Amino acid sequence: MQQHEVTALFDQQAANYNSQWQNMAPISQALYFMMTPLFSKLPSNAHILCVGAGTGNEILHLAQAFPTFSFTAVEPSSEMIKVCKHNLTQAGLAHRCQFHNGYVDSLKNLMPFDAATAVLVSQFIVDEPKRVAFFADIHKRLKAGGLLVSADLSANQSDKTYPMQLSHWLSVMSSAAVSPEQIERVKLAYENDVALKESQVIENIIAESGFTGVYSFFQAGLIKAFTAVKE
Repeated sequence: MQQHEVTALFDQQAANYNSQWQNMAPISQALYFMMTPLFSKLPSNAHILCVGAGTGNEILHLAQAFPTFSFTAVEPSSEMIKVCKHNLTQAGLAHRCQFHNGYVDSLKNLMPFDAATAVLVSQFIVDEPKRVAFFADIHKRLKAGGLLVSADLSANQSDKTYPMQLSHWLSVMSSAAVSPEQIERVKLAYENDVALKESQVIENIIAESGFTGVYSFFQAGLIKAFTAVKE
């Protein structure tokens, strides 16, 4: 799937995205819980780059946890960023945010950031050199010592247990009232449009982009989160 196709897909899903996935929220909340101590080490006036900000959920969490942080939301889907602005405005947090409808490489703000997030974003970059370049673009935007938090789907699809892992994960979705149609789309995406890589491969991709100290700090089902720093 090409970038414009991914963007078009999220344009279609934006209005109902949160409601479609609301019963999977315990996983997101657990991820945010595990993220929070990493951000507590940043300066009180930290500026956070949120890549693929979606509907703004992670900004909402971080903005409430750290009342003096500011944020730049980068989101290529014009419909998603409208929802993001609306949600953060409703929460009284939009004045602490800048919004960029586009990609990291088109962001005009060159002021270095203290940290960056990319939650369920890089998995859509199937070409590995382009995935390295994606993280390298984020790396360029960070201050020395800047923090990266990234989460993506992760699995070894050649492992003999992968069919069982996938079946369990789809059962989790089903028990969370994700529609059968959505689950079928997910299965097809995992086969064709999502770079479902094992943990070590993702860590190597992040390290190749210039980050150091890469390690995994969270996993729930097929979602795995990593952190690293700009040396």
